[in-house]
Amino acid sequence: MDTPSRSAEASLADLSPRTPRGLRFDRWWGLAGGVVLAIFDTLAAASLGIRFEVNGAEATWITAAYFGSSFAVLGFLIGWLVEVRRRERAGDAIIRQQVEALAATRARLAQSEKLAALGQLASTIAHEVRNPLAVMRSAAQGLAEEAGDAPQAARACRFIIEEIDRLTSVVGSLLAFARPPVLDLRPVAVDDLFERTLQLAQGEMAAKRVRVHRRTSASLPAVRADPDLLCQVLLDLVSNATEAVPEGGEVTLEATGGDGAVVLRVADTGPGVPAGLRERVFEPFFTTRARGTGLGLAVARQLVEAHGGTIAVGERPGGGACVTLSVPVASGAAAA
Repeated sequence: MDTPSRSAEASLADLSPRTPRGLRFDRWWGLAGGVVLAIFDTLAAASLGIRFEVNGAEATWITAAYFGSSFAVLGFLIGWLVEVRRRERAGDAIIRQQVEALAATRARLAQSEKLAALGQLASTIAHEVRNPLAVMRSAAQGLAEEAGDAPQAARACRFIIEEIDRLTSVVGSLLAFARPPVLDLRPVAVDDLFERTLQLAQGEMAAKRVRVHRRTSASLPAVRADPDLLCQVLLDLVSNATEAVPEGGEVTLEATGGDGAVVLRVADTGPGVPAGLRERVFEPFFTTRARGTGLGLAVARQLVEAHGGTIAVGERPGGGACVTLSVPVASGAAAA
């Protein structure tokens, strides 16, 4: 994988100033145009009976040469001015592209520094917190078994166990986000991904009586992906959609192909995501849920981009949210 500095060097090399080929010929086209215009004007004047004489001698071609040289110089200067203006516009475009490339590189460097700091923090948390959490969970389970018929004690133990599980999940999310993903890429059928995802989410969806719509095509190509990690992304998206919809709502999984990629969509009939928050939801620790960690979609984007794909949040026709993933097809697979 290229480091951010190498990516920056490659980006700047691609954006190095080059004079477009068309710009080099504007002045000469102007010169040629001036000559042609002078010849045309001379012939047109001659065809109208206008004669050019100097001291009674024929001077048509001398006049044509005089006007031709004047028009040639004028055309050359106009072409040069056009060339300079076009070169300035091309230079402005290159500068804008370079500034954007530098800004993107700076953002990647800042993100890398944040991830490095977060990785150290996550490792410390995992080392210092996981073992005590496991001990407390085991103790709470033991107390719940000894509580017997004491409903209040049993309820308190269940509450303790649920909170410990939530904290363990937070620690796991921190580690998942901080560690660079290691992919085991292989051709994976989209139907297999959807089937596995729905099986894992079946209990949660059944509890809210969520209706599932699944739309795929037999002609869809396989995607080049790590089946476990991509299934994790889809499972997180389906879980978010299930939580967002009201009881009895709908969740749709759809896949379409084209342009060397397969587009996966997870849509729901919930309240949707406001337009102003559709990009922020992928930021680490940003969440609109009271008990959310703000790492689910950040990890999802990290995994999708590691596959060479993209992820975006949009609006479902008719209302609700729609998360779109674009994943490259496997080598040798033809898109539908």
